Amino acid sequence: MVARAVTILHHEEQGGSCCPYPSPPTWDPAEDLRCITTTFQYLQTSGWYWGSISASEAREALLTKSEGTFLLRDSTHPQYMLALSVKTRCGPTSVRIEYNKGCFWLDSISPGLPHLKSFPDVLNLVQHYVVSGQTQQDLAAIKSQTKPETAQYAVKDSGVPLKLVHPLHSMQGFPSLQHLTRLTINKHTNCPDRLPLPKPLLRFLQNYPFFI
Repeated sequence: MVARAVTILHHEEQGGSCCPYPSPPTWDPAEDLRCITTTFQYLQTSGWYWGSISASEAREALLTKSEGTFLLRDSTHPQYMLALSVKTRCGPTSVRIEYNKGCFWLDSISPGLPHLKSFPDVLNLVQHYVVSGQTQQDLAAIKSQTKPETAQYAVKDSGVPLKLVHPLHSMQGFPSLQHLTRLTINKHTNCPDRLPLPKPLLRFLQNYPFFI
């Protein structure tokens, strides 16, 4: 897993004495387990997590789909857990998802890497880019794992313009009517817990608080 570099600034207190370097905050490894477990629970519910398929299998699944169709799969790289496979205007490509200390973000070659947004789970990450679309500069220079189908459209340093529109469900993960209803409700309200619904239905909504 790739960690970001952190610069610690040295300040002087009034009176000329120096402050000691602050101790780095301790990170409980149990938080990693909680965060990763929560993400995979969401992914299993989503229906568009395809598990341990290869990049070529993801390409085959997306090849005839419209631009912006995407799926999540396990990364074949040993240092990464997940990869986002997307149909771009240049053809299917894949982007690795980085993780460190409770945060997920897209692997990028952009000079603005320190400014890439990070998220507490992968569903929030994907939903953010679905909402922001191509207007989000973060998606302008994402590091691609696979070459686009049409090389002439590839931007410098293998950056591929991405647009996330709708997920591609696997045959095993096709959503139920209840799940589709939950997605519709979540899309139209930010406060589903305030709806006049029985508690079991409220818990059902809370178990998957996304609209994709």
